[in-house]
Amino acid sequence: MVAEAVVFDMDGVLVESEHLWEELWTAFAAQRGAVWTGEQTRQCQGMSAPEWAAFLTAFAGAGDSPADTERDVVDGMVAALEHGRIGLLDGARDMVAQTAAAGPIALASSAPRRIIDAVLVHHGIDHHFKATVSSAEVARGKPSPDVYLAAADRLGIQPAHCLAVEDSSNGLRAAAAAGMTVVAIPNPQYPPAEDALAGASYIAADHDAVRRHLLTQLKEGDRA
Repeated sequence: MVAEAVVFDMDGVLVESEHLWEELWTAFAAQRGAVWTGEQTRQCQGMSAPEWAAFLTAFAGAGDSPADTERDVVDGMVAALEHGRIGLLDGARDMVAQTAAAGPIALASSAPRRIIDAVLVHHGIDHHFKATVSSAEVARGKPSPDVYLAAADRLGIQPAHCLAVEDSSNGLRAAAAAGMTVVAIPNPQYPPAEDALAGASYIAADHDAVRRHLLTQLKEGDRA
């Protein structure tokens, strides 16, 4: 495999936000008399916004529309960002900036477009990305490969020549299904399943290790 580009996930890879999605899903359900647990969170991680909104609406069973459910939760995420609750993970800024200097990078996220754009601009890293894709903009969310395939297409690079950086089970599965070489940085709060990790070519302990690995792979690709 010749590495020509890198595609990053966002939640859990660039920013610490997975717990906020769970917090908002839990609160939405609780306000309607339903008890959301870690099992529901695991089912929803990787889903596109329309997918998890439909799931949450049905689970809460209070007669909301999926569109209203999505708007309610996404409003909560925007408020969390504005209040400084969605921070970059340690080492993420350097990882993104140095990787972008070595080759084109894209984003393939389950977050809706409104959150992707807000997070990247808020943290001043939006200019590094040649392409960004939300799962809401493709047919199926993760673990289907659609969002990764779309990111590669927008870069104009074959998926087999892309590295993908992921933290969660369904994200790892999606990147592998797209035919990308997968770099895992396991989320300690939501550890990925063993079968999902098995599809990774490299498992990193932290963002600095990811950064070094990506730069090595891109340099080797330049020499190929």
